Amino acid sequence: MLWSLIKIVAFVLAVTALTYGGMQLMEVDGGATVDVAGQEFTLSPLEMVFAFVALVVAVWVGLKLLTFCVATFKFLNGDETAISRYFDRNRERKGYEALSEGMMALASGEGHLAMTKAARADKFLQQPQLTILLTAQAAEMTGDRKTAEETYKKLLTDEKTRFVGVRGIMKQKLNEGDTDTAMALAQKAFALKPKHEETQDILLRLQAEKSDWAGARKTLGAKLKSGSLPRDVHKRRDAVLALSEARDILGEGKTIEAREAAIEANRLSPDLIPAAIMAARGYIGEGNARYATRVLTKVWNAQPHPDIAAAFAEIAPDETAQERLKRFTKLTKTSAGHPETKMLMAELHISAEDFPAAKRALGDLVETEPTARNLTIMAAIERGEGADDSVVRGWLTKALTAPRGPQWICDNCQHIHATWAATCDNCGSFDTLTWRTPPASEVAMPAGTEMLPLIVGQSKEAQLPSTEVVEEAVVFEGEEAVVVDEKEAK
Repeated sequence: MLWSLIKIVAFVLAVTALTYGGMQLMEVDGGATVDVAGQEFTLSPLEMVFAFVALVVAVWVGLKLLTFCVATFKFLNGDETAISRYFDRNRERKGYEALSEGMMALASGEGHLAMTKAARADKFLQQPQLTILLTAQAAEMTGDRKTAEETYKKLLTDEKTRFVGVRGIMKQKLNEGDTDTAMALAQKAFALKPKHEETQDILLRLQAEKSDWAGARKTLGAKLKSGSLPRDVHKRRDAVLALSEARDILGEGKTIEAREAAIEANRLSPDLIPAAIMAARGYIGEGNARYATRVLTKVWNAQPHPDIAAAFAEIAPDETAQERLKRFTKLTKTSAGHPETKMLMAELHISAEDFPAAKRALGDLVETEPTARNLTIMAAIERGEGADDSVVRGWLTKALTAPRGPQWICDNCQHIHATWAATCDNCGSFDTLTWRTPPASEVAMPAGTEMLPLIVGQSKEAQLPSTEVVEEAVVFEGEEAVVVDEKEAK
């Protein structure tokens, strides 16, 4: 509508300008004398302008006639397609001009203009594989999904353009949220072009979302074969898929198959914490404590994690506190300076009721890297050493506002997860969860970390806060704030 209005205004302005120019020329005195074949013609300024335009038009028509005569001469000399080529060249020129203008309109965000130019290009070129794609993309830009889908379907009839049509409809279904249809189309597109990287990524993501781990592993293998995925990344992601498959198998009650899948995942990526833990528990179930110890020690040396310690404790569940402390010393000897090791050893010493040793094991962690967990451990140590309740409460108060410490965080969207998962619950990204400190501090304790139970009694010296210097207090009730004056409270 706006473009039509602009064209109308431009036409009116052009006519007005020409009319004004003609009137000005008519008022100009003088002219020019032209001698043609002994005859003289006197032309006014306005007539001179018309004569010049007529001359330009005559030259243009003359060139056209000349080229047509050449084509006719070739036709008479046996070239049967000379005249048809002459007219086809004109049609192609107009068609490609319209196609070019349509592509420029599409790039500049003018969807409606692009559709108009696509229709004009199709009229002259009669090459639907070019104009249909432009029409479909223009329809997508304007939000006309129905037209876009119908246009993409036209590409399915030609083997050369079938992949483009399937890919276009697939993206339409993804935008609509129809993941089932999108996955079927992605599989079809993948069958047509197995080396197409975008199709591989989309199919892999959809298979992971649908928990089709076996299919996802095949797609991942295709990415490796096509060269679009480095071998080390492939091993890591294949391990993630194998672990996810093992979890599903375990949920079905197939413990033996799940155990084998978990061991395979650990073999592919020994530093994948969830895979190592599941594999170790599989070995524990088999009574193979030696292998379980080896797996957990290796992954602990790569990245200490509280869940690894919990699985390591399951190897000998009936051992005494002193025996456990001795066994865990072998696990942590190569990572003595790691914060997780310090907190673990402090907890073990607390379990053995050796509180001075627990404080030594914790070191200066509460000062250099305070977290809710190590501050709570410090409160337990103070309680064990017989400190006053007010001291214990002081550490617990600090723990309430301290950072959470490392969490399972998505590298793509920074979403925090309670437990590890193959795909992010928030953005759907695959294999993006890493164990690290969140960018923003959190109050709650880290999920999956076992905290020591603390029972804190009321301090004898504890008194209610004085209200002598308090002018007014704010009491929150639901969403309303009520201000209570001190005098009224009395």
